[in-house]
Amino acid sequence: MSEGHMVEQARHERSFSSLSDDSEEARARYLYRQWVGLGLTDVHLSNHTVLLSLPGSTPNTITDKSSRQCFLPDGTPCDQREPNDLPKQRFSYAAYSAAGSLQGEVVDVQYASVDVLRRTRERLNITNHIAVVKLGQLPLLYKLSLLSELGFGGVLLYIDPCDAPPGSHIWHQAFRVTLNPGGNPTTAGMSREARGSLTSLLVQPISAFLAKTLLSSPITGQGESCTPLAMPPNAERKKITLTVGSQLSSKKIYNVVGYLKGKRNPDRYVLVGSRHDNDQGGGASAIMNQLIAALTEQTKLGWVPDRTTVFCSWGGSALGNIGSYEWGKDNSVVLQSSAVAYVSLNSPVRGTETLRATASPTLLQLTSDIQRRQLLSCIRGGNCPGPNVSSLQLPGDVGFFANQLAVPTLEFAFEQTKAEETTSFLSEAQFSAESPETLDPLFKFHETIAKMTAEAILRLINDPVLPFYPLDIALDVQNKLKDKSAMSAALLSSASSLRDHAAFFQSETMRPANDPKERDPSHVRMLNDVLRDLEKSFIIPQPPPGVYRNLLYSLPGKTSQFSILRFSQEALLCSNVANKAVKHVSADQEGLCDSTVNQSLFLILRAIRSAERLVCFGLDLFENYPNDTV
Repeated sequence: MSEGHMVEQARHERSFSSLSDDSEEARARYLYRQWVGLGLTDVHLSNHTVLLSLPGSTPNTITDKSSRQCFLPDGTPCDQREPNDLPKQRFSYAAYSAAGSLQGEVVDVQYASVDVLRRTRERLNITNHIAVVKLGQLPLLYKLSLLSELGFGGVLLYIDPCDAPPGSHIWHQAFRVTLNPGGNPTTAGMSREARGSLTSLLVQPISAFLAKTLLSSPITGQGESCTPLAMPPNAERKKITLTVGSQLSSKKIYNVVGYLKGKRNPDRYVLVGSRHDNDQGGGASAIMNQLIAALTEQTKLGWVPDRTTVFCSWGGSALGNIGSYEWGKDNSVVLQSSAVAYVSLNSPVRGTETLRATASPTLLQLTSDIQRRQLLSCIRGGNCPGPNVSSLQLPGDVGFFANQLAVPTLEFAFEQTKAEETTSFLSEAQFSAESPETLDPLFKFHETIAKMTAEAILRLINDPVLPFYPLDIALDVQNKLKDKSAMSAALLSSASSLRDHAAFFQSETMRPANDPKERDPSHVRMLNDVLRDLEKSFIIPQPPPGVYRNLLYSLPGKTSQFSILRFSQEALLCSNVANKAVKHVSADQEGLCDSTVNQSLFLILRAIRSAERLVCFGLDLFENYPNDTV
């Protein structure tokens, strides 16, 4: 892949962004024509009629009752709004928030952690008040579920400048969020009292400048001297009126899906996904087009992949990954047996400071190897980022494939970020996108992501035995169970047994069994199915809001642990918070907490035992046919 090709694809993306008809249908049809022109012969354009939450005809407002000053979400006084500012101000809203007006006092709850909420509830009557909440540290949907349970009526969201990457200039920027966990929010799943929203709360994103004003917070510094925004202890809480006017509308969203058929295993799919939201940049379409061009060019020279590559460009991603969920549900029967992996191009260049590789544990080794080779290449050229590989849960369309199908996933992306402990989940904020040229004028970073992603795709579609490593799953499980004092003997024993069997499965002893030249093709195919299906053992039925169903993905934190354990350990605090009459923990509450923790531990134990049985099935597969050769 050459830099010239990337610049050429970027030029196509610029024309893509400047279509006279800026509808999603027009963008999807433009992509369809591009993919066919690049050599894909099996391309499909599909649509789904879904319920979208769109901004109202006028911007949402926040009015200080004492001064009677009305503010727009970015902090601009309502009477100083420029006519050209209307699209920018309307962009700042919470999709699927409740609509209406609410009067109440602002309450500073910082990141809305359970401990802060407990202390706030003990000293204040917060019913129908308006929480001022920082994004970060915890999933937004989890925070909102706690705030709603406590009786808050509204929520103002902002990003603390101390958490933002250097040079991001977010003081006067408002943003958009979505409260949709994924897919089409049908009216049947919506609460009647919330008038069609996904929450009873009125939710509105605001700028850090407006948050500082409402909290009467002192001026903060920058960089190392930055002081986080907070309401002073003795400050009088402002009374405000929050007005939210978002509207629900049934509209069509469009997906573009193209197939590059494999020869030996055409019914095994490696999915590559990007998005075509017009207000979300990152050059994903340029990278996708270059990948398609490179692979179709090879097929013209006679190369045929082993497995089928499915290229996907999703619509409706910004409002809750709607296109990917709807297409995935429509094709779920086929995908359950055919999908092998999902390679994400959700927002590949959202900064230029840090190269972050994220993958489920099954693909950590492949992802690390690719990044290591990139770093070696970079060392020769200078200005190298450090290695950064994790299994943190990802935003974007990868969610359906990780949670519903439980296929291994990976993503390479450049970011402009600080320590992930504080900045994680800041990506839930959607800003009006910069053009790819602004972030990466020479498209060097896009070219790097394209090369790394292409290498991953080629391994996934060509390797006779899939480059999946069950031992990495077993080691990840043991790492998440480090606090042995809280774990049962059965749980620790099962985790150890899974590690031993997975280690043997990957050992030198079993290498001949993993060598396709020495195995019957049908057995190799069965082996690949075992490797592919391991993550399915780790799906749980009802995780906390905003948390992946797939246990193998982590939330950020100083210590690695299963996400459901982290939240079940908060159950006692939650029950204390939710009951304003309780000053001390009762025996019933302790029992509830123990029950919640035990249920979480049971789910983890069941997942580990299920995974071990699958690994043992893979071992038996070769022990039963020890001498078969091709």
